[in-house]
Amino acid sequence: MQIAVLASGTGSLLEALLEADLPVSVVLVDRHCRAEEVAAKAAVPVVAIVRKDFSSSFDRDGFTEEVVAALSNYAVDLVVMAGFATILGAAIHDRYPRRILNTHPALLPAFKGWHGVRDALAAGVKVSGCTVHVAELEVDEGVILAQEAVPVLPEDTVESLHERIKVVERKLYPETIRAALAVLEKGGSLA
Repeated sequence: MQIAVLASGTGSLLEALLEADLPVSVVLVDRHCRAEEVAAKAAVPVVAIVRKDFSSSFDRDGFTEEVVAALSNYAVDLVVMAGFATILGAAIHDRYPRRILNTHPALLPAFKGWHGVRDALAAGVKVSGCTVHVAELEVDEGVILAQEAVPVLPEDTVESLHERIKVVERKLYPETIRAALAVLEKGGSLA
């Protein structure tokens, strides 16, 4: 069983996946970022499908087709998003049905979307956390595979709470991926 990791940023989550000795066959990025360096240091192939259009007319389906075509060159059983910033279209879900995992910095189904930490703080919750779920075409939907709570402290800022959530995420995500691979290897389904 092999994993493709989709990343867009610092690569800290990718580092956690690699340190957990997960079978990563390729890292795909949508922008040039530190995740490329992390993958290269671990001798994992990197594919860059650089997104150039951030307008409302962005061809999401065309971009997704490029991603799927690139991944088809590798043995990929499970796609893992690790801070990937581009929402992908139906083609990737068709190619890897119920085999795409994502992590979210809130306890879904609460606080969906890009600003989960900010929205949790604004709502005044006392507990937030991290969710690992099967990704669906709709953002932050899909079967929840694991969650872990993180207390919200009175002095928390978006940055401080997000950093504490990331600590939990770096442990929870690799554990959940390993469990998902075991289910898939036995012919089971994640959803």
